[in-house]
Parts: sequence; C-alpha cells; structure tokens
Amino acid sequence: MSRHSHDPDDFAWSVPVMRAGYAGRGLVYLAVGATSLWSILHGGEAEGTKETMQHLSGMLGNAVLVLIALGMLAYAIWRVTDAVWDLEDYGTKLKGLAARVGLAVSGLIHLGIGGVAVLALLARSGSGSGQMVSTVMGMPMGRLAVGLVGVAVIGAAVYYLMKGIRASYRGRLRANAVTTHANLLLQLGLVAQGVVLMIAGGLIVYAAYAYAPEAAGGMDRAFEWLRAHPFGQWLCGAISAGLLAFALFCFVNALYRIVPRASEKDVETLARKLKSMA
Repeated sequence: MSRHSHDPDDFAWSVPVMRAGYAGRGLVYLAVGATSLWSILHGGEAEGTKETMQHLSGMLGNAVLVLIALGMLAYAIWRVTDAVWDLEDYGTKLKGLAARVGLAVSGLIHLGIGGVAVLALLARSGSGSGQMVSTVMGMPMGRLAVGLVGVAVIGAAVYYLMKGIRASYRGRLRANAVTTHANLLLQLGLVAQGVVLMIAGGLIVYAAYAYAPEAAGGMDRAFEWLRAHPFGQWLCGAISAGLLAFALFCFVNALYRIVPRASEKDVETLARKLKSMA
C-alpha cells in the first residue's frame, strides 16, 4: 500500500485527528442538506452553509456549532499535516505534489468554514461573499486572483466528479459490510459535491470576467443559480439529497478511512474486496 517503509506507530497520532475532521465535515453537510431539503419540502428554498449555521440556535444548535467548529479545526490540521508528511503516500512527483498542495488548500478552506461556525455561535454576521469579492477585485490584479480562485474551485469539482464516477475512494476505505453496501450512496454524494463546486466555481469565474462580485458565492449562490432554471426547485432538492449522501461519505471516512502511513500493510481495502467479489 505504501511506497515507503515505515512504522505505523510513527503516525498513529494522525488517525484520531483525521476521524474528528471528517466527522465535523459530515456535520456541516448533514446540517446543510437536511435543512435545505426540509425547507424545499415545506415550500421554502435551499440554503447555503452560512445561512444554515445562522439558523442553528438554542442549546442543541449551539452544541452542533461547537462540534462543527472543532471538527473543521481538526480537518484543517489533518489536511495540512497530511500534505506536509505525505501521510497518504502521494509522493514527490508533480502529480503528487499538486495533490498535496490541494490538501493544504482544502484544510485552509475548511478552517474558514469553522470560522463561520464561530461567528454564528457568537451571533455576529460576517461580510457577505459579494462584499469580500468586491474588496479583492479592487486590489491590483484582483480580478485575476478571483478568476484563478474560480478555476481552482472548478478543478476541485472535476476531482470530486471523477472520484465519484471512478469510485477511486475505495482504495482508502476499510472493507466491511457498511462500506460495501453504502458504495452507491458514497458515489452519489461525491457527484453531488462536484456539481455544487462546479456551479460555484463557474459563478466565481463569471464574477471576475463580468466584474460582478455579487454573482460570486458558495453553496448559496449555487442553489440560487439552480432555482433560476427550469425545474430549479427539483434540482435543488436533488442536490440537497445528494449532500446528505456526501455527509454519509464523510462519516464513513471518519470511521473507516485508511491512512497508509499509519496503517498495517495487510489491511483489506474496499477496492480489493470488491475486485475479489467480481
């Protein structure tokens, strides 16, 4: 499994951090997917991450926000340390280095999501995405920077779509009854996440091209864009259900993900088991 000889105990510390991070990430998408789907079924509209967190209130809501914030911090730490120590054996060739840079960027993005949870917990409203994009665009080379961010998001979308279509994640999951029977849902979740990121990335690129900062945004803008098209509400409902499947993907990874440099070499992966069953 690994291209390096190693003692799994050297990196055993990374496993609980990884599991906490994926669990926190799962909570985010569970909250967004469930809230949006419930809203759509009751005649409302799908909502993005920030709006969903702002609606969480009371003792239970505050507890969820605390768990999300802690989970996002753990996920950020996991991704950055994964990139630095190459815990998943991506290697030092160009493709591997690109993947490791992507891991670090992903960690920082999720750290930002944790910040949103903290702001919601403190009942403060941050500046809107359009305002932030407008500020960046006002800087030298700002439009180019925003456009490059959009291209990077589209690249991430392609990664999730290909990962879902090819089911390449199976080589990183421990084989058992849960991962085997949930395989189709895991694929659908990754595809749904890819679709959301593709729309969000496209809107960011458009915002830079047309100098329209208000067009940029995350999940909220993606849902808004979908609603403007035929059968938009149905599409939003399908994506919301897909995000619930992506939450399942995160929770399954929290429980059963294999960290190559912190696992024994003879651990049976889902990919190996399904191949033997074919």
